[in-house]
Amino acid sequence: MIRVVFNQKGGVGKSSIATNLAAISASRGNTTLLVDLDPQCNSTQYLLGEDVALVEQTIRDMFTHRGKSTDFAFITESPYEGLDLIAADSEIADLQSKLESKHKIYKLRDVLRKLEEDYDAIYIDTPPAYNFFTLSALIAADRCLIPFDCDDFSRRALYTLLENLVETQEDHNEDLELDGIVVNQYQSRARLPNDIVDELIAEELPVLETRIPQSVKMRESHNVSTPMIFLMPSHKLTRQLVALYDEIEAL
Repeated sequence: MIRVVFNQKGGVGKSSIATNLAAISASRGNTTLLVDLDPQCNSTQYLLGEDVALVEQTIRDMFTHRGKSTDFAFITESPYEGLDLIAADSEIADLQSKLESKHKIYKLRDVLRKLEEDYDAIYIDTPPAYNFFTLSALIAADRCLIPFDCDDFSRRALYTLLENLVETQEDHNEDLELDGIVVNQYQSRARLPNDIVDELIAEELPVLETRIPQSVKMRESHNVSTPMIFLMPSHKLTRQLVALYDEIEAL
């Protein structure tokens, strides 16, 4: 299963959710790959910490790879058993026009389909834009998860995002299915988030039941480069991330 975490708005928690879901998958005994397509490199930094400096090949090498189809030297082992990474590259945006001109939009899909033989689960973290790399991820994926933080700007962006998703399904990947919208950084006692979520549900948008609460523990997890399932497995935030994992796996 290849799952993309997608939202063209920044700051909604794509990297946190993608990395933690991948870590939970690995903790369950699944061989898991995390693909970081975001030039901000947040997922890569989250998993590797200071070891980022030791990475020899990145997503750039995957897109420009010309070796044997079985040569996956651009994959980096993470410190966590069963969890590997295709690391991001801060300069990958410079490749975009070149890759577009060479019609490489299906390159990621073709590589990941080969890697499905070796991995039980693959998660893709995307940049905060609807561009070549995001479209590559949507074409490559089986399922799509949309993080959403509860403010009016995010809500306005959500409708455009859903239109882009439908367009991708129609033009490139008719098998792509939507897991749903996951409410992130949720404040259960605040009126505005509850009102917005209720309105989305009333509009019959596919809002998932699991809510990811706002928590300083997520920032602590980032700071020590340790996903929540390995850092604080019993914490409320971890339990909600596990609940999200179980909910989308059951779909």
